[in-house]
Amino acid sequence: MAILVIDSTKKGLSLNFKELYQYRDLFLTLTYRDLRVRYAQTLLGFLWALLQPLATLLIFTLIFGTALEVDTGGIPYPVFALCGMSAWTYFAFVMSNAGNSIIGAQGMIKKIYFPRLIIPLSKACVGLVDYLIVSLFLVFVFIIYGTVPSSNIIFLPIFILLTVVSALSIGIWLSALTVRFRDFQHLVPFMVQFGIYVTPIAFPSEMIISRLPQWLSAFYYLNPMAGVVEGIRWSLLGGSFLHPFTFISFFIVLVMFISGLFYFRKVEKTMADIV
Repeated sequence: MAILVIDSTKKGLSLNFKELYQYRDLFLTLTYRDLRVRYAQTLLGFLWALLQPLATLLIFTLIFGTALEVDTGGIPYPVFALCGMSAWTYFAFVMSNAGNSIIGAQGMIKKIYFPRLIIPLSKACVGLVDYLIVSLFLVFVFIIYGTVPSSNIIFLPIFILLTVVSALSIGIWLSALTVRFRDFQHLVPFMVQFGIYVTPIAFPSEMIISRLPQWLSAFYYLNPMAGVVEGIRWSLLGGSFLHPFTFISFFIVLVMFISGLFYFRKVEKTMADIV
């Protein structure tokens, strides 16, 4: 029988992934519970995961594809937009749910000990179900428009992984910050609404950076999802290689993920007292 010793005088901010693995059963239980609760007693069930991106796609197609006639390089606009929207849907879900996850689980946090990181991680795992559904819909749209995926599709798993890491990095940061600053509960919905328009989902990034000075173009890619969305679109639809500035986004993703883990670990020590 394993013995857990909690020492409040212990220094350092080790991440202790071994402890996370030891609590894997709790992680799976929380994930399964959230998944059941989300679609319990609903008539459409998992179709709800498809309705929101579908509605957004229709709006984007009418405004950007038809009215503004955004140049997509000969790619049917719904295919072009949905490539980016599939990743953004997952990112927005994790950002919204993981951000408030610690506050929502405060009853359990005050009663028992477990690695608090399990809570936002379980939210990210639940979001993968929605990501899968939207991705299947993307395959269906490819078939409808007769679009053949690019040979670059072999790089798609890398960008999917970057999508997950990007979503987790923001979700972990928000879950820790919300414990101390409850204002983030009100800020997150605004970030989701604002982010979808500053991320190159409805339009190619060249449409923005071609009108900006070079230094400001680099600033645009501080948005971690800007490079991820462009990478997914490049791996599925081909075209010229990624703009050098997209690697700024990849670097930001890694920095935010690592720093988020350490900041969460720091706040974790006092979570039970604050919530």
